[in-house]
Amino acid sequence: MADRDRIIKDFLDLSAIDSESFRERDFANVLIEKLKNLGLHPLQDASMETTGSNTGNVFVLWPGEGNDSSVLLSAHMDTVQPGKSKKPVIDEKEGIIKSDGSTVLGADDVAGIVEILEAIRILQESNRKHKTAELLFPVAEEAYTKGSSAFDYSRVLAKEAYCLDLSGHVGKAAVKAPTLISFRIAVHGKASHAGFAPKEGINAIAVTAKAIAGIPQGQVDEESTLNFGILHGGKLTNIVPDEVCAEGEIRSFRHERALELLEKVRSVFEKTAKDAGAVTEIQSEIHLTAYERNENEEVVTRFKKAAERIGIRPETVKTMGGSDNHSFNQNGIKGIVLSCGMQNVHTTEEFIEIADLLSGADLIAELLATDE
Repeated sequence: MADRDRIIKDFLDLSAIDSESFRERDFANVLIEKLKNLGLHPLQDASMETTGSNTGNVFVLWPGEGNDSSVLLSAHMDTVQPGKSKKPVIDEKEGIIKSDGSTVLGADDVAGIVEILEAIRILQESNRKHKTAELLFPVAEEAYTKGSSAFDYSRVLAKEAYCLDLSGHVGKAAVKAPTLISFRIAVHGKASHAGFAPKEGINAIAVTAKAIAGIPQGQVDEESTLNFGILHGGKLTNIVPDEVCAEGEIRSFRHERALELLEKVRSVFEKTAKDAGAVTEIQSEIHLTAYERNENEEVVTRFKKAAERIGIRPETVKTMGGSDNHSFNQNGIKGIVLSCGMQNVHTTEEFIEIADLLSGADLIAELLATDE
């Protein structure tokens, strides 16, 4: 079983390191030393030019015994903002590790990393036979999975993956995740003096507001969401604004539906602008592509059996969030996302129950073990 003091030390060591997206070098250096101390031989790829990070993805091969197929395990190295000068705090009374309230804690995704490290120690110390494990610790997951998207998957033998990057108590696994498309729309009107000659202008703010009002937003159907999150434009209150920019995103469990919603946004803006004599420029990018794993697939059933063997009730769920598992599925590796116990992520109230750290490590060890 997992060693409580040891996994807490690992967590405190790593969560205290500044590791905001694209600035993961210090974190990677410490992680590499911890991996070497386990007798492993970590490598860093040359993805920096593609990702813009100051370090590469960390990859490790841990050979197993026998001819069992290999498994890919993954947890990302970066955190969201505010993530500088993090100070993790242990609350023994509550049995949690939390942020001091000024930054995120970084359990997203330090929890997943330390659970993988501790699982390896469990198997090494117990001399249990295990599958070959391929470990990938990407950079810039929080920036639309830039790190894992840039990784060279010809290095990977595994056809199945477990990505430790889901909120909630250990025992949950996300088997379904959405397509995510971001968009940016620039509306070009015509400037004029708002007091002397308002009729000579074309108000880009008015055009944008009318277009947005004609587009369904929020939970647009059972499988899809659409959100306008940024709106900026105009110069002075006495000038009819000639340019406004609106930015948003679309998520859907059906890729085709996400594309339909993007086309809806495009057509409404173009028609509204044309009617007013304005012009639009629309840019969009598909960051993630939807996937779904069947409940009967081996990657799912293996998780369920492993959880049950250590006394955890498994639960499969769907998530509207993105993760490096999107990259794995796009590269032919059937993966699911496991909860590693993190709570209130992306906030300064982030915390994790110590019991979940222990359970998470035990679960990974059980997933890798071949002497079931």
